[in-house]
Amino acid sequence: MIRIAVVDDHHLLREALCDLLRVYPDLEVVASVGSVRTLVPTVVETRPDVVLLDLEMPGHDPRHTVGELLRLAPSTHVVILSMHDDADLVNDLLALGVRGYLHKSVDSVTLVAAIKGLRDPDRTTVVVSSPNWRQPSASAPQLTRREIEVLRLVAEAMSNREIARSLDITEGTVKRHMRNIFEKLEAVSRIDAVNKATECGALAPHRKRTAPRF
Repeated sequence: MIRIAVVDDHHLLREALCDLLRVYPDLEVVASVGSVRTLVPTVVETRPDVVLLDLEMPGHDPRHTVGELLRLAPSTHVVILSMHDDADLVNDLLALGVRGYLHKSVDSVTLVAAIKGLRDPDRTTVVVSSPNWRQPSASAPQLTRREIEVLRLVAEAMSNREIARSLDITEGTVKRHMRNIFEKLEAVSRIDAVNKATECGALAPHRKRTAPRF
């Protein structure tokens, strides 16, 4: 059973989405949230497996909201629902650790498949219906979520020691991840690994950080 919290300030849309999800016997809606003020306390109390978060809810900074959710409910997967279709925005939110970014134009089959796909602990993000974002192809090397996290920090020119400190793991574990990454990507250097992961769509293109545009 996958426990879900649906977060949207439009009551009719939120309840329609809840009704849709309740049709599936292995999905359980444990919370229906209509305001940012009650969002984090509700998630902390109900501990859903997945939070479907409407990006356009008024009165909140999405970066701060997502950060608080992941800090206080680290086992919860955050999936963004949005009418925005901007590659820069997608990359900003994925860098925060959200597991999915779904455009609101997706059909119910795609939405449910994305939610159920999050049960795979090694699956990375599920990004749907953003034309400027490439998902990894079926033939692309299958990097684990942790390997993607390591590569993101490699792309920031961090050393193994800095990566270990950032992810709260040992330097030896970082080296093991790097060996696996090199083998899967057939990379000959750290830069080569980042480039190949980006080319196959497994890693967001690295860019200079700027203030997010919401």
